[in-house]
Parts: sequence; structure tokens; C-alpha cells
Amino acid sequence: MIKDVTLNRGKKLIEINIRWQTGALTSLILTRLPKSCEVRQTDGTVVNRVRELAPDHTDRQIAELLNLEQLKPGLGREFSHRKVNFIRWAYDIAGGCPEEPGCCPSGQRGDGRYSALATAKLLNVNVSTIAEWCKLGKLDSIRAGTSGPRWIKLTPELIAQLRSPVQRKWKYRESAQKAKQCYS
Repeated sequence: MIKDVTLNRGKKLIEINIRWQTGALTSLILTRLPKSCEVRQTDGTVVNRVRELAPDHTDRQIAELLNLEQLKPGLGREFSHRKVNFIRWAYDIAGGCPEEPGCCPSGQRGDGRYSALATAKLLNVNVSTIAEWCKLGKLDSIRAGTSGPRWIKLTPELIAQLRSPVQRKWKYRESAQKAKQCYS
């Protein structure tokens, strides 16, 4: 009964032409089902929002904001810091506020916060002093988790107030240096 069938596939539509033995022609137009990668793809407005927030927010903060704005990732559900991280990777969006100090060679993030080590160097004190000051509330610090690295907010006034004139040298370091000099 069917003489031949012609399929023309476009991006969104599929055109089907059926030629019958009688010479009659039947045309059908169907909407093409999206590919699985298209179903999972995050909307462009969400990607642009991530791009706006990335310079001065961590992935966790971005995820919280996107969830508050009731935006959804490709498969729906809610955003997590890992989903935001994947979107940044997939669309080559640089993050200005990493949660790990190793990702920030300068020691300062895009939001102006310093790592504990960079703060200690800037204030000429030991890192343990920075941790103690954070616990006492002397320094404004945030952490990703209960034992995550600290990120400290510093102002020029605070730096001037807390900065030690010279970094303290520990006795065991001094005695080790003296021993090296004696044996050299």
C-alpha cells in the first residue's frame, strides 16, 4: 500500500511524507522529542544569574540565593553547591570566592575576605591567634562547615588596630636556627 516514505528532520520538527501506491500524498509534522542532554540543560537565565553572582559569592551562597529565587537546575529539584560548581565549570565561569584557600593564591577572595594564613601574615601574628580572635568575636569570619577554613573580613582600621609590629619568633625555631649556625 505504501510506495515510499520521506523523513525531513529539523531542529524542532520532523516532517513525514507518505506516498501511497495510488499516488496520493499524506504529510505529517511532528514535534521532535528533546535529547536527554537538552532535558538536563539548565536554563540560560539561571546560567546568567550564576555568572552575575560568581565574582563575589561562594558556590554555597549562590545555591542558597538561586533556591530563594525559586530557580531550578536542568532536572528540577534544588541547587546545591556541587550543581553550581558544575554550571561554572560547564560554562567556563570563574569563581571569585572559593571556599578552599588553596584556590586563592593571593589569599584574598573576590568578596574581600582573607584566608586565615593571609590574615596572620598581614597582622604579623600566628594562625592560632587568628583562630582565637575569631572564636572571641574580635574578627568577623565565616566558614563553609564546622571545620572548614576561615575567611576573615578586614578593614584598614582593624588592620591598624590589631597589627603587631614584628612577627613573633617561637623559641623552638630560634634554638633550631642557633643549632644550625653552630654546626655550619
